[in-house]
Amino acid sequence: MNKTKLVTQAAIIAAVYAALTIALMPYSYGVMQVRVSEALTVLPFFTSAAVPGLFIGCIIANIVGGYGIWDIVLGSTATLIAAYTSYKLKRKIWVPLPPVIANALIIGTMLHYFLDLPLLYCIGWVGLGELIACYGLGYPLLRFLEKNKNRIFK
Repeated sequence: MNKTKLVTQAAIIAAVYAALTIALMPYSYGVMQVRVSEALTVLPFFTSAAVPGLFIGCIIANIVGGYGIWDIVLGSTATLIAAYTSYKLKRKIWVPLPPVIANALIIGTMLHYFLDLPLLYCIGWVGLGELIACYGLGYPLLRFLEKNKNRIFK
């Protein structure tokens, strides 16, 4: 795939991720969050452009969010780790799992310190929200894209 196409795909993914997160702001931030944009974390299964796209989209979304530099750095790093790990996975059933684990652990721990709530409470709620977004929304998206990848990822 040529460089222009990769950069364009990454930019589109970043824009969609950021727009979805910000548009659904009340649901996108906090301990009991279901960040609908996390459904897009299945895209590394199809294109390497999704790795930087998700990372940049998350940076933009977290700039707007209410947790400041810590969320910008830690939240975006969690997304980068998850996206890269998902990109390396070959079995589609496992592709949504890295975002669930990375965000539950990293964001859950961050929110524990920010909100002074029990650690396992924060990890559990963030993980549950990620399960809903990544498997409840993302996995059906992955299956749809797999059936239509020749039309979508030319």
